[in-house]
Amino acid sequence: MRFGIFYEHQLPRPWNDGDEARLFHQALEQVQQADRLGYDYAWEVEHHFLEEYSHSSAPEVFLAACAALTRNIRLGHGIRQVIPNYNHPARTAEGLGTLDIISRGRLDFGIGEGATRLELGGFGIPAKEKRALALEAGEQIANMMVMSPYPGYEGRGFSFPCRNIVPKPVQKPHPPMWMACTNRDTIKVAAANGLGALAFSFLDPEEAKTWSQIYYDIIRSEDCVPLGHAVNANLAMVSNFSVHPDRDEAIRRGQEGFEFFSYAVNALVAHDVWPGRSTLFADFQKSRAASDEEIIAARKAAEHNASGIGTPQDIREHIQGFEAAGVDQVIFMQQAGRNRHDHICESLELFAAEVMPDFKAKAAAREARKQAELAPYVEAAMARKRWMAPLAEADIPLVPASRAKAQVNETAR
Repeated sequence: MRFGIFYEHQLPRPWNDGDEARLFHQALEQVQQADRLGYDYAWEVEHHFLEEYSHSSAPEVFLAACAALTRNIRLGHGIRQVIPNYNHPARTAEGLGTLDIISRGRLDFGIGEGATRLELGGFGIPAKEKRALALEAGEQIANMMVMSPYPGYEGRGFSFPCRNIVPKPVQKPHPPMWMACTNRDTIKVAAANGLGALAFSFLDPEEAKTWSQIYYDIIRSEDCVPLGHAVNANLAMVSNFSVHPDRDEAIRRGQEGFEFFSYAVNALVAHDVWPGRSTLFADFQKSRAASDEEIIAARKAAEHNASGIGTPQDIREHIQGFEAAGVDQVIFMQQAGRNRHDHICESLELFAAEVMPDFKAKAAAREARKQAELAPYVEAAMARKRWMAPLAEADIPLVPASRAKAQVNETAR
């Protein structure tokens, strides 16, 4: 089992001077701590205009800072908005190549499309076309990272001439590719395209097992036709996270933030919004079904306490359930709502000391077994891939330096 941390950069109102800056710099400190403690991944989302819920609109900047401050932890776009209206595919490919170099080959690349009218409408993206546009762009970004030169493309979402995209990434053929998944349908899409699945839904181990079965059944089937130049057969699932020797204190520190994250995801899709006048956290507090103390009492009465919020033993049992379900990575949602920086750091430290070692000790052997078992299926999937044909040397177009030269060349023909 691998372990990641995840950032939306949530900042509930009211806001005071310096709050945004403090949030980002504390997140950088947390990533540095996670690196020292042996966590495997730091994932950063990309969203636009979603005040309070996510102030992470430039993940490439944050991840570049993480790359400079860390040595071992992998750095993931979880996700990059790849539809051309958000980020032109060539610019995304250039950024990925640069970040992979800066991080010395520690980059993972998750593709996403956005879900809210605030984002889609802000960039003029038709909601019904977003999935197709994202997959088209993701495939061409992979081609741009690999091919020299990139032959050019005329497509549904963008057109682009022959150019050589530089720099190329350190990892070959390119950084591992993932896709954001929020339901069983998107799990199927990720698997069918040979992409790792970033399951950003809070599931119990039984439902996680169902998702894992669906995902790996497709990876093994003829339906798997890789989008990129490699298959990344991995399933990562997000989990709540607040660890303390006293379960009651873990709930008081982490429960509200976790609930706010879940509330905000649904509210931003379903509710009307006044830009610049959000009341997301205030609305959440009014709607909260139970207080921390009521949740504490319910947990005390329960026979089963496996959860990402609780004692080290609680979270150990929680992760064992995901491990048995076939999940490859658990991504901890540790910064949510008003969760405090010092509490997050204490949770990271305690988990790394008391829970992580047993799972990490088994990770390499588990991954080797899985890789050997999937090898023939991956080979068959790569044989089904629809490759973009490279240009013959004679077909690489000459790009004239000026309009006058272009006219002379055209006349010469």
